[in-house]
Amino acid sequence: MTFEEKVKRLEDIVAILETGNATLEEVNKLFAEGVELAKDCFTTLNNSKGKITVLQQELTDLVEKPFDVQ
Repeated sequence: MTFEEKVKRLEDIVAILETGNATLEEVNKLFAEGVELAKDCFTTLNNSKGKITVLQQELTDLVEKPFDVQ
């Protein structure tokens, strides 16, 4: 499941829970699923943040060198 699909599923879960029509058993199941999806999304975002930081660092470390034409 992609990050976007997980976010969409979280939105769907919230919509279902907001209706108030779910049974207690369904609420518990949906809540547990939502917590897992939220954890996965948080991990994905944290990993992306780390990659972006590394890329930014690499870009800042670029040194301009003269181009030698022969």
